[in-house]
Amino acid sequence: MTRLEADNRLGAPAVALTLLLLAGLLVWRQLAPDFSRLLEQDAVYDPQRLLLLYSTLPRIATALLAGAALSLSGSLLQQVLRNPLASPSTLGISAGANLALVTVMLAFPALQGLSRDAVALFGSAAAAAVVFLIGSRRGFSPLALVLAGLIVGVWSGALSAILVLMNDRYLSGLFIWGAGSLVQQSWAIPLSLLPKIAALSIAASLMVRPLSLMELGDSGASGLGLSVKRTRIVSVCIAIALAAVVTSAVGVIGFIGLIAPRIAQLAGARHMKSQLIWAPLIGAGLLLLTDEASILLSGASSTFLPTGAITALLGAPLLLLMLPRLKTVQRNAPNPAQNAIHAGRARKLLFAAVPLFLLLLAGAIFFGRAPDGAWTLLTYGHWVEVLPYRLPRIVGAFAAGAMLGVVGAILQRLSGNEMASPEVLGISAGATLGVTAALFLLPAPGMAAQLGFGGMGAFAVLIAIFFFGIRSGFAPERVLLTGIALGAMLDAFISMLAAGGDPRAMIVLQWMSGSTYLIDTPRAISAMFTAAAGLALSFLAYRWLDLLPLGPQAAQAIGIRVNRARACLFALAAAMTAAATLVVGPLSFIGLMGPHLARELGLRRAAPQLAGAALAGGSLMVLADWFGRMAAFPYQMPAGLVSALVGAPLLLVLLMKRRRTV
Repeated sequence: MTRLEADNRLGAPAVALTLLLLAGLLVWRQLAPDFSRLLEQDAVYDPQRLLLLYSTLPRIATALLAGAALSLSGSLLQQVLRNPLASPSTLGISAGANLALVTVMLAFPALQGLSRDAVALFGSAAAAAVVFLIGSRRGFSPLALVLAGLIVGVWSGALSAILVLMNDRYLSGLFIWGAGSLVQQSWAIPLSLLPKIAALSIAASLMVRPLSLMELGDSGASGLGLSVKRTRIVSVCIAIALAAVVTSAVGVIGFIGLIAPRIAQLAGARHMKSQLIWAPLIGAGLLLLTDEASILLSGASSTFLPTGAITALLGAPLLLLMLPRLKTVQRNAPNPAQNAIHAGRARKLLFAAVPLFLLLLAGAIFFGRAPDGAWTLLTYGHWVEVLPYRLPRIVGAFAAGAMLGVVGAILQRLSGNEMASPEVLGISAGATLGVTAALFLLPAPGMAAQLGFGGMGAFAVLIAIFFFGIRSGFAPERVLLTGIALGAMLDAFISMLAAGGDPRAMIVLQWMSGSTYLIDTPRAISAMFTAAAGLALSFLAYRWLDLLPLGPQAAQAIGIRVNRARACLFALAAAMTAAATLVVGPLSFIGLMGPHLARELGLRRAAPQLAGAALAGGSLMVLADWFGRMAAFPYQMPAGLVSALVGAPLLLVLLMKRRRTV
C-alpha cells in the first residue's frame, strides 16, 4: 500500500473524529455547569436536572441517530444511482414523507399513533417512485433526478403548507417540526429510532459486496453474475426506509444526506465498505455539531429554531462547491429555420387565444359563490359591493403572472435551458430576501422601497449564478443547480427569521405563500403599470432574444454587444421578478409553466413567445386566484401555493414527455 493510499484511508476517520470531537466540546460546554446534577439521586424536585435528563440528552442522542441514518441513506442513493447529488432531500423523499404525515394527522389522526412510520414510508415511497420513473426515462441523469426531486418537493411542500394554513388550530406545531426540529421532551423518540436504524444499517451492510460490484458499471456487474436491477431496488428501499423513519421522528433535515457522503469520499473513503462506515459517523458528528452551534448562538430561542433550516443554510454552499465535478452535456444551438416554419401558425394561435383569455377573465370576475356558498353570477346590482374587492385581486394576479411568464421566457432563451425560471433559479427567493431586508432595516418601507430592495436581492442572485456559471460556459446543468442551491440557502435563512417570532416575519411568510387577498386598488394599479413597462422593454429586446441563443460569436458578428445585452436582460428579469414576488410570492411556478405552454402552442420566435408566455402566465395566475377563493369557500387558499399545486404535475408530465432535452 502506498503512502498516498494510507493517507486517504486515514482521512475519513480523521474527519469523523474531528467533527465528533468538536461536537463533544460544545456538548460539554452546555452540560458542564450542571453535570453534577446528573449524579444526584435525591428525591428533591430539580427542574434543571429533569431538563438535562429528558430534553438535552435525548436531543443529543436524536441528533446522532438522525445524522447517521440520513448519511447512510445518502451514501446508498449516491452509489446505486451513480449520482453525486442524490440524497433524501434533493430527491423529494423527505418532503413526501412529511406530506403523508401532515395529511394523516389531519384526516386520520388515530393512525399516527399506530403506524406513523408506515405513513412516512408510504409518502417517501410515492415521492421516490415519481422521481425514479422520470429518471429512468432519462437514463437516471443527475439533472433529471434533481429537477424531478425539486418539483416533487415543492409540490409536497405547497400542499403541506395549504393544509397547515387551513387547519392552523390543529397543525400549528407542524410549522417548526416540518422544517426539522430536534427538540425532545423524553427518551421516546431516540429509543424508538435506535432499533429501526440498527436493523436497516445491518441490511445495508449486507449490500456492501453487490454495491461494490456496481462500481464496474451495469454491464460489468451483470457479467459477474450480479442482478443489477434487484440490487438497485433493495438499496433504494433501504435508503427510503432510513429517510422515512427519521422524517417521521424529527421532520425534514435537509442536506445532511448529501454532505456527509461527499465529505467521506473527498476525505479518502473511496470504497463502499469504508463509505458505509465513515459517512454515517461524519453525518452524526455534523448534525450534532450544527445543532449544538445553533443552541450556542441562539440561546433560549433555540427551541423554536428549526435545525433542518440551519443544515440547508450550511449545505447549500457545499453543493455549490461540488458543481464543478458534475459532468455537463453539450447542446446544439437552436435552428432559426425551424423557428421560421412556425411563425405564421404562431400568430394565428396567439390571436385565437385572446378570446379564450377574455372569457376566463370574465368568468373570474363575474362567476363565483354567494355568501351562502351557492354558485352564482354576479348581478349588476352587486357590482358596487363586490367588484372593489374582487377586481384588484384579479388585475394584480394577472400582472404578476404575466411578468413571471415573460421572465421565464427570457431566462430560458438566455440559458438555453427549458427548465430555467425565476422560481427554479432562486431569483424569486432573492427578491423575497430583499423585501425581508427592507422590512427589517427600514422603519416603514413603502412600495417603492420594497420593490427596490426586492430588485437588488433578485439581481444579487443573478450575479451569483453568473459568477458560478461563467467557468462552465453557462452549461444549463450548472446554472440550474446553482439556482437550486442558492434558493435553498435563501429559503432556509428566511425560515430562521420566521422561527424567531418577529411579527415582521409573518408578512414575509404571507408573501412566500403567494397570497393575493391583501391586494388593494393602488397596489393592483402599480402592478399593472410595472407589468406594462416590463413587457414593453422585453418586446423592444426581442431581436436580442432571437439572436443571443445562437451563441456569443454569431451574435457578436451580427453587431450585438453580447455582454451589454445580457446584462440589460438580466437586470430587466430581476426587476420584473421582484415586482411579481411582491404579489404572488416565490413559489408559483408560473415562470416555468408560461413559456412551456407558449412553446407547446408553437410560439418559437422571441416576440410571439413573449406574448404567449405573458398571456399564459397571467391566465394561470388568474385561474389559481379564482380557485383559491372558491375551492374552500369561505376560507381562502394562497394563489401562489395553488399555482404550484397545478404547475408541478404539469412540469412532471413535460419532463416525462421530453426524453432528450431538459
